Amino acid sequence: MRRLWDMTTETTAPRRADEGSFSSLYREHALGLTRMAFLMVGDREAAQDVVQEAFLGLYRRWPSLRDPSKALPYVRSAVLNRCRSLLRRRRLPFLGALEPPVWSAESEAILGEDRREVLAALHRLAPRQREALVLRYFLDLSEEETATAMGISRGTAKSTVSRALASLSRHLEPQR
Repeated sequence: MRRLWDMTTETTAPRRADEGSFSSLYREHALGLTRMAFLMVGDREAAQDVVQEAFLGLYRRWPSLRDPSKALPYVRSAVLNRCRSLLRRRRLPFLGALEPPVWSAESEAILGEDRREVLAALHRLAPRQREALVLRYFLDLSEEETATAMGISRGTAKSTVSRALASLSRHLEPQR
């Protein structure tokens, strides 16, 4: 019975030596991934849930992770996949009045009408285009990293970003 317990413990939680690296990954990236998820789904609580579920999935798989340097791309992709699933379950795009999250008093002071317009325009984009822009410019990923996170080729990521920027600029043009 002791042997079964040891095996179960090993497969469901990081080894003690690795807990620090998992915790460090969470501390360094959870907030940024939550912000990314918010931009994708438009709901702060849902974004937090998505990120928590993604990190929980990584935590469960941590002991079998062969290359810890790939943990961030893994969790980033998991967040994107969970956002996609959430949006599919909704069946309708986010249509409510978009109020950006207030992370601190400083960020509340920075929020202005221009930023709200950009966020609203971002949510009018197709989900894949929004995803490409958020990864490329909000998270400041390279074309290759954006493609990897989205599960597409580099060329497709590049063209998706280009089309998304064109569409975003159309949404932001002053109404005549």
